[in-house]
Amino acid sequence: MFGALTNSMQKLVAAFAGKKQLSEDNISEAVSQVRLALLDADVNYSVVKTFIKRVKDLALGDAVIKSVTPGQQFIKIVHDELVKLMGGGESAIQIADTKPSVIMMCGLQGSGKTTQCAKLAKYLKKNNQCHSPLLVACDLQRPAAVDQLKILGEQIGAPVFAIPGETDPVKVAKAALDLAKKNKHDVMIVDTAGRLHIDEKLMLELAELKEIVKPKEVLFVANATIGQDAVNTAAAFHKQIAITGTILTMLDGNAKGGAAISIREITGQPLKFEGVGEKLDDLQLFSPISMADRILGMGDTINLVRKAQEHIKEDDAKLLEKKLRSATFTYDDYLAQIQMVKKMGSFKSLLGMLPGMSSLKDMDFDEGEFFKVEAIIQSMTPNERLEKCELVVSRRHRIAKGSGTGIDQVNKLVKSFQRAKQMCKNMPNMKQLEKMMGGARWR
Repeated sequence: MFGALTNSMQKLVAAFAGKKQLSEDNISEAVSQVRLALLDADVNYSVVKTFIKRVKDLALGDAVIKSVTPGQQFIKIVHDELVKLMGGGESAIQIADTKPSVIMMCGLQGSGKTTQCAKLAKYLKKNNQCHSPLLVACDLQRPAAVDQLKILGEQIGAPVFAIPGETDPVKVAKAALDLAKKNKHDVMIVDTAGRLHIDEKLMLELAELKEIVKPKEVLFVANATIGQDAVNTAAAFHKQIAITGTILTMLDGNAKGGAAISIREITGQPLKFEGVGEKLDDLQLFSPISMADRILGMGDTINLVRKAQEHIKEDDAKLLEKKLRSATFTYDDYLAQIQMVKKMGSFKSLLGMLPGMSSLKDMDFDEGEFFKVEAIIQSMTPNERLEKCELVVSRRHRIAKGSGTGIDQVNKLVKSFQRAKQMCKNMPNMKQLEKMMGGARWR
C-alpha cells in the first residue's frame, strides 16, 4: 500500500530532516516533489492543488524559516496537512438510540460489500462493542451473494436474514426490520446490490431501500485499487443517496492508494474504516494520523498498540516483565510470547508498523521458523520446559525427532534462549541505574 508514495515521501523526509536552513527555493522544490508524488499515487488533482497551496503557504512562514529545526518543521507541516486532508481524527460508527440501528452498505459490484458487512458485524460484536447485529441479504442481483453472506455470517456467529426466491429487496428489508425488533437485535447491517457501473436503476433501488430502513449510517465501500474511479463513484453515490462515511478496502495490496486521501475531501464525509487483509478480523477504524504516519514511513504505532491491547492481557504483560527482570522466564513463557505475537498478525506486518522499520516488511522472512520453535518447545517434557532438568544430548535428539526438526535447530533455540536469559540477568535494575547516574533518580 502506498509503495511509491511512501518511498517518495521517505526520501523527502531523509533529505529535509537534517537541514538547518531553508529558503524559498528549496521549499518550492520540496513542495513540487510532494505534488508529483501525490499525483503519481492517483490523488485527485483538485485535492493535490488545494493541499500543496496550504503546505507552501505554511512552509514559507517565519515559523519554519526561522525555526531551530526548519527541516523537521517542514515535515511536520506535511504530516499535519495530510491528517487534516483525511479528516483530522477518527470517526466512530454511529449507533442510533432507536433499535435496531440500521447500517446500509453500498458500492459498485466487486468492491467487497458483502465481505465488509461480515467484517463490520464481527467488529461490532467484539472490541468492547457488545452489539448483536443482524445481517440482511438485500443483494438479489449478484449470483450467490445471499449464499456468500450466509457462509460469512455462520463463520462469525451472526444471524443472516434472507427470503428464498424473493426478488424485491424492499420486501426483504421490511421483513428483516420486523425480525430485528422481535429478536432484539440492536444493529441491522443491510447488504445491497451493486453494478459494474453507476446506473439510474441502482440509485432508485438504493433510495427506496433507504426510505424504508431509515439507516443511521450509509457506508460506501470503496476499492482502493481502482484509483480515481473510486473517488468519482463515491461522489456520485453521495450526490444521490447522501453517504455518511466510507470503508476503504484492499489497502493491503499494491494499490496506489490515492483514493484514501481524496474521498474525504471530495465527499466531505469521513473515512470510517479500512480493510487491511482478507481475514474477517482485518477491519480497523480509519485513523488519519496513522495513515499520515504510514505515508511518511513513520510506522503505525496507533494500530500496533491496539493489536497489543486486544491480544495481550495487562496482567500477563506485567508477569512477563517481572520474569524478564529477574531472568526467571521459562520455555513455557517463550512459547506463550510467540503465540501472542502470532495472534497479532504476521511478523512482516508487525515490523511494518514499527517506526523506521517499514522497509523491513518487504524482506524475505520465513514465518515457518515460528512453527518450528513452537514444535521444539512442545516436544519438551514439562520439567524440560521449566528447566528442572538439563537438556543433554540424548534429550535434544529426542526433542528434534519429536518436533520433526534437526538437532542443529534444537541447539540453536537453546542457545538463543540462554543468551536472552543472560542478557536479562545482566541488565541493571533501577537501584544500579541510579548509582551509575551518580545518585540521580529517573523521572
